Amino acid sequence: MTRTDTYVVGVDGGATGCRVAIARTDGTVVAGAEGAEANVASDFDKALKHLSEAIETARAKAGIDARTLAASPAWFGLAGAIDAATCDRVAAALPFDTVRVTDDRPTGMTGALGGRDGCLVATGTGSFLGRQAGTERFFVGGWGLQLSDQASGAWLARNLLRALVDHHDNMGPDSALLQDVLAEFGTVAAAVFFSLRATPTEFARLAPRIVAAAKDGDPVARRLMQEGADWVAEGLNAMGASDAEAVCLIGGIGPHYADYLPPALTRNLLEPRGTSLDGAVLLARELAAG
Repeated sequence: MTRTDTYVVGVDGGATGCRVAIARTDGTVVAGAEGAEANVASDFDKALKHLSEAIETARAKAGIDARTLAASPAWFGLAGAIDAATCDRVAAALPFDTVRVTDDRPTGMTGALGGRDGCLVATGTGSFLGRQAGTERFFVGGWGLQLSDQASGAWLARNLLRALVDHHDNMGPDSALLQDVLAEFGTVAAAVFFSLRATPTEFARLAPRIVAAAKDGDPVARRLMQEGADWVAEGLNAMGASDAEAVCLIGGIGPHYADYLPPALTRNLLEPRGTSLDGAVLLARELAAG
């Protein structure tokens, strides 16, 4: 099949929505579109429907035909695309001749670092760590709250409720934050019932309270933030990061870990250069260049 060097397509998809960008091979975006949620692990068919709708909207805005679109190299960074079988299934359902499907970690890291070498600490509702070193990419975490997502907003909030239960059982210290949270739930049992049904997003709504309380010196909140930062430091070390490498902290929680990380890791802090969608476009350009 004929392949075009005129356009590339970048796609970012997750639990809260999906975004599509059609760009020229020099990176100039000519059209974009947004769609509904697109987590391929949660609901594959719904995710593909929303992705297809957003892609078609972007194609129409760009004023290109379906054949030109299909011949444009595309990179998809999708939440839930965590194994080869799922990635292959997504690729087979898409109308592109040259396409790469990955989870959303490569696109997130590439966008934040602008394609440059360095480390990424992405901690929002969920979390993952990444490191770009030349042509090699390394990742830690990002496997979901049940087994992973350490240092994330959801993880902090779940551990806050664990601290509440521990204090109730005379196994942990009290603090003003714990008393405030207990007052809101009414009883420890109510907090437990919440934990049994809460989604990561619902857990994470408590995270800003933890960050704020830690800044005010609350001992339980500070311990939770330090535990998160310790995991970040351990993960960066596991990926082989050196003290000289740039570190980018993103997400609702990420930048707040700067006060808890070892000084060597915050010596070269880097502001994010772009988004996950920017990363998908950049990776699609690399795909076009072979």
